[in-house]
Amino acid sequence: MAKEKTSYSCTECGGTSPRWLGRCPQCESWNTLIETVVEAAAPAKNRFASLAKTSAVAVLADIEASEVDRTPTGIGELDRVLGGGIVEGGVVLIGGDPGIGKSTLLLQALDGLQRAGVPTLYVTGEESGAQVALRSRRLGLERSQVQVLAEIQLEKILATLATNQPSVAVIDSIQTMYSEQLTSAPGSVAQVRECAAHLTRAAKAGGTCIVLVGHVTKEGALAGPRVLEHMVDTVLYFEGDTHSSFRLVRAIKNRFGAVNEIGVFAMTEKGLKGVANPSAIFLSQHSEPVPGSCVLVTLEGTRPMLVEIQALVDSGGPSPRRLSVGLDRDRLAMLLAVLHRHAGVDCLDQDVFVNAVGGVRISEPAADLAVMLAITSSLRGRPLPRGFIAFGEVGLAGEVRPAPRGQERLREAAKLGFSVAVVPKANAPKKGSRDIEGLTIHAVDRVEEAMEIVRGLA
Repeated sequence: MAKEKTSYSCTECGGTSPRWLGRCPQCESWNTLIETVVEAAAPAKNRFASLAKTSAVAVLADIEASEVDRTPTGIGELDRVLGGGIVEGGVVLIGGDPGIGKSTLLLQALDGLQRAGVPTLYVTGEESGAQVALRSRRLGLERSQVQVLAEIQLEKILATLATNQPSVAVIDSIQTMYSEQLTSAPGSVAQVRECAAHLTRAAKAGGTCIVLVGHVTKEGALAGPRVLEHMVDTVLYFEGDTHSSFRLVRAIKNRFGAVNEIGVFAMTEKGLKGVANPSAIFLSQHSEPVPGSCVLVTLEGTRPMLVEIQALVDSGGPSPRRLSVGLDRDRLAMLLAVLHRHAGVDCLDQDVFVNAVGGVRISEPAADLAVMLAITSSLRGRPLPRGFIAFGEVGLAGEVRPAPRGQERLREAAKLGFSVAVVPKANAPKKGSRDIEGLTIHAVDRVEEAMEIVRGLA
């Protein structure tokens, strides 16, 4: 076994020395140096053990592959994001802004699992057991049987997992944990990486599904080493404004389900509740059609959703502004150039503001056509017809390209009562196929065609 690395610290001034001295070299006090462990030695087989058991080399076609078993959490929107439920031995990393509802959602999920007979454990490093109990009372989780451990030392947490053998364990949060193997402070890169590695190893070996709560930086990314996201099976992000009652949980990585799947929640007095019809929160309720508003059918994971795109075009100065909320600002500048060159709509001396209603973030290019129609509607002061939707990617040459899964988008719009659609020609129902009932579809190849159709409808 390798020797422990030690140093000597002064009890008076805190200074250090690599070897023992009778007198502190910093404050010159006598007999104040005491031995401290810099890094405790551990057997390599324990600290750097493999995540999987060693097996013989096998041909891929000969390896038996079976579907993973899932356990529903009882919260439909969370199960959707996870791909159907939790997986035995899976490791989930969930991040979000402070106070957005991470701990609330996980406590609700653990309570539902416990009531369904699934052994659970909630490890809190940021609160005491009394604080967790107080939150459970506030959420209406009467007489909850969820086991709670207030601890931040990794070795004690691993011992508890081995003794209690819960099916699901929540670590809240990974930045508060520390290992005795290292002397760096909790939250440091070394500690976060070491603790996450040990917990991941414990999950794979014992079959416990472990959920790690992670802090985020000012930019909204998970704090700590980026390798943390590669180590886990699923990465979830909480999105939304803390001043709004709506929250989005988005899957950034999922080895057991679809990526970019989202769950929509509403924050209530009794915690987070799933929203059955998320399109309703992304559509403004106008008594009459207003200029600058166009409804887009976007795709989030496997779910088509209707989102209202609002645009405001106003007279600007010598340096007009282009601002967007929920949409890519660089793509907005590109769309304005295409609009001017190919459709003759000039916004060169105008301020242009674009917003996706409800705080949703749209990254897919299928929003291009709806953004351009909303801008044109605001500039001309003419509203789009009632029950109008649009989607499609726009290229620099002015062509309108198809969006993936266009038929599902159209069916979702028809289900919610929309009656007119302008879509790429490749997304329109083929001849001989069944039309979508109640929806009049205008198929276009180019931007100027879309502008002409909308001008005739308005």
